[in-house]
Order: sequence, then C-alpha cells, then structure tokens
Amino acid sequence: MYSKSLERLRKIMDELREQCPWDKKQTIHTLRNQTIEEMYELTDAIAGNDWQGLKEELGDVLLHIVFYSRIGMEQGHFNLDDVIEGVCNKLVARHPHIYSNVVAEDETAVKQNWEKLKIKEGKASVLSGVPKSLPAIVKALRLQEKTRQVGFEWDHVDQVKGKVDEEIDELYEAVASGDPDKIEDEFGDVLFALVNYARFINVDPENALERTNRKFIRRFQLIESMAKEKGRALDQMSLEEMDELWNQAKQSE
Repeated sequence: MYSKSLERLRKIMDELREQCPWDKKQTIHTLRNQTIEEMYELTDAIAGNDWQGLKEELGDVLLHIVFYSRIGMEQGHFNLDDVIEGVCNKLVARHPHIYSNVVAEDETAVKQNWEKLKIKEGKASVLSGVPKSLPAIVKALRLQEKTRQVGFEWDHVDQVKGKVDEEIDELYEAVASGDPDKIEDEFGDVLFALVNYARFINVDPENALERTNRKFIRRFQLIESMAKEKGRALDQMSLEEMDELWNQAKQSE
C-alpha cells in the first residue's frame, strides 16, 4: 500500500515537473520559504491536536520531500530512493542496541549513544546538528539537550533554579545601568536559564509559550467581543476598564 501510494505521488511529481509552468520553474531556493511555512502549519496542527489537519500537513511536507528529490535527481545529486535509503541506513547505524549487540537500558543511554556515533561519523562538534535557523527558544532547548548527552549538565533542579535567580538579578542590574547592549545580553541569559529550568521540570518551553500565546489570543479576542457588546472600542477604553474585561474573560474560562 505504501509503495503504491508513494509511486503515485512520484509519478504525479514527474508529470508536474515536466508539464506545469509553475512547477517547472521551481528550485530548491524558491521552495525553501514554502517548506518553512508548511512545517509551521504542521506544528500548528500538532499543537491543536488536529488529526485531520495533521494528516493533510504531513502530505504537504511529503510533497516537498518528493519535490526536492526530483530536483536533486535532475541535478545529478540524488533521487528519492537515495533519500529513503540514506535515512534507513542512518537509523540502523545509530540504533546498535536494536540492530547490533550494544546494550541501552533507557532513553538517556540511547541519546548518549546517538551523539557518540555522530561524533564518530565525523561531526566536528556535539552541536553540529543544531540548525542555525531554528527559532531561538527551540534552538536553546536543542543545544542543552545535546550538551547533556556528554555530561555538561547540572546535577539537581535546585542548581538550575539558583542559576535562574542569579541571571534575573544580573538582568535587573543591567536595567539599572541603562546599557541597552548589556540589558539585551542579560535578558538572553535569563531566557536561556529558564529554558534549562523548563527541561528539569519536564516542560517543553516552546509548547508552554505557544500555549500562553493561544490563551492570550483567546482572551483578548473575548474582551474585544465584550467591549463590542457594550458598544465600545478598546482604544476608547481606559486600561482599568480593559483590565476589568480581562478578568471577566479569565473567569469565564
């Protein structure tokens, strides 16, 4: 079933690439921004627990994989089979506890083995696999997860909490100094420390912030509706009036 469906998609991609004026013009560079957009739409479906949307967005992402593979074949670099074989080989090589005689008793051991194998494969650094273009909070989380695998990690959550408190104090000192560059630097340190703390209390910081974003959107749109029902516009209301509506919106949840 999978092979038949994939072959159909590959055939359609070939036809579009050869016959459609738009598809014929695309390059890996013109597709890049659209791929990024598709990935964000996929994450929106995941965040919303939207299974129908997830199915559709996975299809869009798969289309892009096939599209890039077709272009790669045209340029003489690789084809779709090479892409699939490559990831299959990588999975087998990096799971010796499944496909060889290496023992990994828990998830931590698996991750540590994974990072060691990547170094053996020629990666210059433990951090080499972290994309430069990742959103900052996601990147901070991945950096910390990577370095953890080689033992660069606090022993206890209280140490992390102490680091958060220390960084916040340094931020307040920077604010008092009035130095914009110092303030930005220390604010970044606070965020990085909070991401670290999130890991220790088993919270995904990106998901947590997105949850708050969605909550803010929901509540703000509700106070817009409440103000409209009163025949008022928010820009004509005082902060105290809007705050009262905000509290009502919170209570309604």
